[in-house]
Amino acid sequence: MFSLLPLALLQSLLLVIGQVLLKFGLTRMEPFGWNSAFFRSVLVNWQFAASGISFGLGSLLWMYIVKRFPFSMAYPMVSLSYVFGLIAAVIFFHESVDLEKWVGVALIIGGCWLIAK
Repeated sequence: MFSLLPLALLQSLLLVIGQVLLKFGLTRMEPFGWNSAFFRSVLVNWQFAASGISFGLGSLLWMYIVKRFPFSMAYPMVSLSYVFGLIAAVIFFHESVDLEKWVGVALIIGGCWLIAK
């Protein structure tokens, strides 16, 4: 019904959204500790909660992908999350990315395209 590549793109995007929200959420939390202040900061942190929802949706989609497609095709598609992660690092965290990393991203995209073909 659905082809692998669009599903893998969506699943990888959900994982990266979860990671970005997690990083934003962690910056608003109290320092880690086994105390009530830390756990209160977890419970009232919408970004932390939204990251869990995003991870959950990504996991449900991953279950569909693994059930429907050969594992040898599905699993390499997880590497698309590295592509989105690098782009998110530039957009949201203003990190600089050198040419070698962009070449690596291009290779990942090419490899996923060949696998999904």
